[in-house]
Amino acid sequence: MQPTTKPRVGVFGGTFDPVHIGHLILAEQCREQAGLDEVWFIPAPRPPQKQRKPVTAFAHRVEMLSLAIAGNPSFRIDELEKDRTGPSYTVDTLQELTVRDPSLDLHFIMGSDSLRDLPVWHKPARIVELATLVIAVRPSHLVPPLTELRQAMKLPETTAIRLQVVQTLFVDISSTDLRCRVQKGRSLRYLVPRAVECYIQQHRLYQEEDDPEKGGERGQL
Repeated sequence: MQPTTKPRVGVFGGTFDPVHIGHLILAEQCREQAGLDEVWFIPAPRPPQKQRKPVTAFAHRVEMLSLAIAGNPSFRIDELEKDRTGPSYTVDTLQELTVRDPSLDLHFIMGSDSLRDLPVWHKPARIVELATLVIAVRPSHLVPPLTELRQAMKLPETTAIRLQVVQTLFVDISSTDLRCRVQKGRSLRYLVPRAVECYIQQHRLYQEEDDPEKGGERGQL
């Protein structure tokens, strides 16, 4: 009997506020070049780095993701962080996925700019234990040597760091810029999928930024 191959799943976390074509191109290039069976988009309710910033309601962001990935059988959304209280840490998500289905071969998708910050993330040693790192190279951000990463994370030289580098088309679009465009009445055409553009217009998202001092989420449902 042939040994069963573990499903190779790319884990793509983020706020996706809103999802744009840069996210989709990155996910597809990582899927193809890293030989992934699927890419799972995992929207965060409250990323650690955005604790004091307003974030659009989770349901809106999930719906925009659903519209964006429609028609691609290799893409799916996992809402496992939906009810998580406090900041959403990558290590907790990878741990939960592993417990839920130990047969998965997890690949965590990140940019080369974020890789240099990995040593200061929450429990970075556990992250590299749980998943292969799929690194999308960004201009001006070279992938640091593994020895440098091990030293920064205070790991023994014998510790394996599974890392796969992807040379992807870099599309310089940011969700922050897209929100600003909507506020100023500028076009989102070709920056986000057409269905996402229509959804933003229909629900009047990003018309104005919430005051962080007032609390709450934009577009509360």
